[in-house]
Amino acid sequence: MRATRKITAGLFAAAAAALLVSAPASAQPTGSADLWQPLAPIPSLDVERYVGTWYQLAAVPQPFNLDCARDTRATYGVIDASNVSVNNTCTTWSGGTNGIVGNARVNDPTTNAQLHVSFPSVPFQNSPDGPTNYVVTYIADDYSWAFVGDPARVSGFVLSRTPAVSAEGWQQIRSVVESRGYNSCLVLTSPATGGRSDIAPLCTV
Repeated sequence: MRATRKITAGLFAAAAAALLVSAPASAQPTGSADLWQPLAPIPSLDVERYVGTWYQLAAVPQPFNLDCARDTRATYGVIDASNVSVNNTCTTWSGGTNGIVGNARVNDPTTNAQLHVSFPSVPFQNSPDGPTNYVVTYIADDYSWAFVGDPARVSGFVLSRTPAVSAEGWQQIRSVVESRGYNSCLVLTSPATGGRSDIAPLCTV
């Protein structure tokens, strides 16, 4: 398959932020999102804490994820004050590994939480400059998990530092996802070694 069908989970699991490090963001309280407004970013993203490896725990299904059976991950690294490297991998249904490397460029230096993710091999997404397609809309106080999407809520990814999540943790995830204006029944869990092994609507978890 071409890279477009491998993984671009940087919207996906997605891509990080910029080097403009600021104070840690607090976990936002849940509430009703205004669906007529674009997905809101967190007030401030600490990029130094955000880079590293994230496991995809759940996501709105995307065509480029069809090859991924489990263990979808995104690893981010600081390049400079405006760019972060993106390295996405997953295990395919045949047991192989798919991967793609890209770039995340900050579009919002005030919060560092709105970015344009690009991949050189993906048509229409190969320019490092472009509109925001990655919004960090929630980050836990300890940066243990995050929820990211795009302004129109077409995509959504639950990212975690570990694949293992308690039942209470899943309830919090569902609450945050719904508070951001998403239908939790359209967000599916992602199988991960050491975590959930099934694919199920988040509304049933």
